[in-house]
Order: sequence, then structure tokens, then C-alpha cells
Amino acid sequence: MKGPVPLQRRLLAEFTGTALLVTIVVGSGIAAQRLSPDNVGLQLLQNSTATAFGLAVLILMFEPVSGAHFNPVVSVADWLLGRRGGAGISGSHVVSYIGAQTLGGVAGAVVANVMFDRRAFELATKDRITAGHLVGEVVATAGLIVLVFSLARSGRAALAAGAVGAYICSAYWFTSSTAFANPAVTVGRIFSDTFAGIAPSSTPGFIAAQVAGAAVGLAFVVALYPIAITDDNVFAQDPDARPADQRSPR
Repeated sequence: MKGPVPLQRRLLAEFTGTALLVTIVVGSGIAAQRLSPDNVGLQLLQNSTATAFGLAVLILMFEPVSGAHFNPVVSVADWLLGRRGGAGISGSHVVSYIGAQTLGGVAGAVVANVMFDRRAFELATKDRITAGHLVGEVVATAGLIVLVFSLARSGRAALAAGAVGAYICSAYWFTSSTAFANPAVTVGRIFSDTFAGIAPSSTPGFIAAQVAGAAVGLAFVVALYPIAITDDNVFAQDPDARPADQRSPR
């Protein structure tokens, strides 16, 4: 049986995956702004399409290593849902995952800025904080959590890449906030004053809405899937999450 993936490799995967995700979001936003300067709807179409395909590819690339969370609320939800069954990430590694994801988000914005000949570090000025945007983030994040863990708990984890990519693409359009749904990505997008940016003053509200949305999503997961019906779990890469008799010696 394949042994557990060391924590260092999992953190590298989470850092790199989140960085590439933000590079895709910000980079495609900059490209869309330049290619279609007078058509915001077309800019959003270009941005959402690139993000959907890019996210699906990143999940396929990094899921075998770290579970491809790329999102602090997914990591926390995985820990909370896995505590009883001994699956998912361990509590001792949640903070490490969140740190790697957040640093990756910032690095991804810097890479996108540099690729398009902008200043490496800049602060966004796009104010997004409205009541409607906050409700949009609650809805987008709740839906994401329900999708990810309904697949994991019903033995359909292999569908995660395409399903998550499709959901995020649609949520770009049906939510007023364009579905950030990810605190690490939200922090990263502070550092690019472009189409995809978010002003620092808007960030705390967005993150609070995402946490609230994750809580709503968790409630639905527990109600709909109180017991995982198979051992197939897209987020079961943490050796500390396994029963003691299955863990590799250290």
C-alpha cells in the first residue's frame, strides 16, 4: 500500500497550487481587461473560463499529493468532518495548510503582475464591499463546501476536478461577488490593482462571509451525508488522520 505523503510535500503542493490558481485568476483578468477594454461582460467571460479550466487542471495535478484544497475553509471543513471518522487532514496541520495557501495566494498575484509588466507589489483599489456582495460570498462558499464534501462522502471524488471547475465558473456569473469563495485567494487578490483585485478594506468582510458560508455548507453536508458511505475520500492524504494502527512509523 502506498505510504502517506510527507507534510513538506503536501505544503509545497498547497503553496504551488494556490499560487497558480491566483496567477490564473489575476493573469486572465489582466489579459481580459486588455483584450476587451470596453466590454465588462466579455472580460468576465474570459476570466471565468480561464479560472474554471485552470482550477480543474490544478486539482488533477495536486490532488494526489495534498488533496488539492487550495482554500483555508476547505481545509478547516475537512478537519472538522474527518475528526469522528479518522479521515482528512489532522488538526495539527490545518494551520500549516492555511499558511501555505495564503503565502501562495500572494505569490501568485506577484507572478501575474510581473508577467504583464506591472509593479510586482501593488495594492488593489477596487472596493467590493456591499451587502449584496457579502451575501454572494456566503452563497458561493456554502455551495462549494457542499459540492466538495458531497462528492467525497458519496464515493464520487474522481469527479471533483471537473465539478469544482464548473461550479466556480457558474458562480462567477450567478453571484454578485463573482465567487471568490476562498480566503487565501481573497488575500492574494489584494496585491494586484487590476480587474481581479479587491481593496484591502473589502477583504475582512469577504473573509467573514466566506467563513459564514463554510459553516452553512458544513451544516448541509452533515444533514445530507451524515456518514461517508465509502472509504474513498479526496481529502485523506494526512498520515495523522489515519487510525493509529495504519500510520507509518516516524
